[in-house]
Amino acid sequence: MAKPLKVDEIWLERIAELLGGMEFGSLNIVVHEGQIVQVERTERKRYELGVSSTSSTSSTTRSSGSSRRTSKPAR
Repeated sequence: MAKPLKVDEIWLERIAELLGGMEFGSLNIVVHEGQIVQVERTERKRYELGVSSTSSTSSTTRSSGSSRRTSKPAR
């Protein structure tokens, strides 16, 4: 039988801190025996193609190893 989840104020503060400033990404909360034991933060940075501050001659930025030109990252 599953134990009821215990979430205290310290975990709520930690979660809020990890979510603060995140624009794109995910927060994975790991629970073991009814208690939060780990929080994993994955943050993604998205860049618009065609916008490059390092090259004035190229109008399209291409990532190495890929010839895809899309505004959304491949999943």
